[in-house]
Amino acid sequence: MPKSSGRTAPPAPLSPKHHPPDHAAEADVPPPARSGAAAHALSIEERTAAGKALRDRVPRVDQAAWEAGRDRPDPLDILRAADADRLPDLVPIRYGRMLQSPFAFYRGSAGLMAADLARTPATGIRVQACGDCHMMNFGGFATPERNIIFDINDFDETLPAPWEWDVKRLAASFVLAARSIGLSDAKARAAALATARSYRKHLADFAAMHPLEVWYARLTAEDVIATLPKTRQPVVRARVAKAAQRSGSELDFPRLAGMVGGRLSIRDTPPLIFHPEVARDPGFHEITDHALSTYGESLSEERRVLLGQYHYVDAAIKVVGVGSVGRRCWIVLMMSASNDPLFLQFKEAVESVLEPYAGKSVYPQHGQRVVIGQRLMQPASDLFLGWFIATTGKHFYVRQLRDAKIKPLVETFDEEMLLIYARACGWALARAHARGGDAAMISGYLGNSDQFDEALGNFGLSYADQAERDHAALQSAVQQGTIDAYVDA
Repeated sequence: MPKSSGRTAPPAPLSPKHHPPDHAAEADVPPPARSGAAAHALSIEERTAAGKALRDRVPRVDQAAWEAGRDRPDPLDILRAADADRLPDLVPIRYGRMLQSPFAFYRGSAGLMAADLARTPATGIRVQACGDCHMMNFGGFATPERNIIFDINDFDETLPAPWEWDVKRLAASFVLAARSIGLSDAKARAAALATARSYRKHLADFAAMHPLEVWYARLTAEDVIATLPKTRQPVVRARVAKAAQRSGSELDFPRLAGMVGGRLSIRDTPPLIFHPEVARDPGFHEITDHALSTYGESLSEERRVLLGQYHYVDAAIKVVGVGSVGRRCWIVLMMSASNDPLFLQFKEAVESVLEPYAGKSVYPQHGQRVVIGQRLMQPASDLFLGWFIATTGKHFYVRQLRDAKIKPLVETFDEEMLLIYARACGWALARAHARGGDAAMISGYLGNSDQFDEALGNFGLSYADQAERDHAALQSAVQQGTIDAYVDA
């Protein structure tokens, strides 16, 4: 059981564990002005009292509310609007992946839920929000020091926004995941409730800590393994050890690259990995040189030196995720002088789905928006995390393609594993919000009772029902031929 170095007793199986920072906090991270920077000049007691007073305006039981009004936009119209600037040949793959289940649909429809969340009760307290906070966007990954930690790992939609939006999206994702593995609605609701309870209790813990204690808090892989049933621990421990043995690039290299036409290059496996026509243009090398040079300027000096020890070999488009399908996502193969591979991912960044409802980002470059939000919310970020603007004017952020990432195998979960995972996700989200928001004020609102937890359990069920209706609407549109869908392997 992880030990707590906070000033309050650990209220749940997962509690904050503090470690030295993996790297110095970047100086360009914005101040925590999510609830107004002046709020942090007040004492913890004053901020807690201010949060508690918000219950009069937004009762906690009201957080359960979800009902699609008559003026709710057509969900398919919102999905189609997000297709406008995607690569058109890949859009059918996006819908094919969303078609597979209501849970898959949910993962690909963050923009739709953002529009819905904007209509739900909120206290007005803002945090640096993930923006696409579902359970599959949490998992294990390697820090620059090669330690495996558990945290949020997707920030494409990050933006300052109401804290409730992340918690509600996460809670509903657990209901859909539970249904996808055949659990009853009672057990599905219990998972959503466990998520909210873990978030509430750990946020209270973080609110009592010094800011640096919060900043250094993280869940290691061993912390999470210690909460698992003893029969599962060896399997998970072996999976973590295997992931930590080699870098993601070393593991990906034999699968993604090889000698093609007498030269080392990324293998085409269309439609999921391919070289577009522009990559075959003689001037493409100049484009990649510009991208790498501009991207390098976003890195700290020592990381720029590290990047300089690799040279460009090849680049291709790779289809990733569900909601990201159709966005320009390049994988770039780099090699060192000793022939060690490095795969970087250049992923297109566009306006966050939250911006129409939470306001524009303060960063005009959306790759920078993603990177700064990730640095603020994560305890340790990828060594090569950076951004650039391409010669086409498109915005990109950069990270390693895969660095010891460990995704949850939901299909193997039972009720007990789902609850354990829910608590871990609630912990990680509480810590992320405490870093980029006013933990004391949110905690004051949440209080010590289970009113909010129960409300989120009910919201999770109601919104999961909505996602299933929207998924059925997509199925109907595909059957009628008004939306093209391609189901890839």
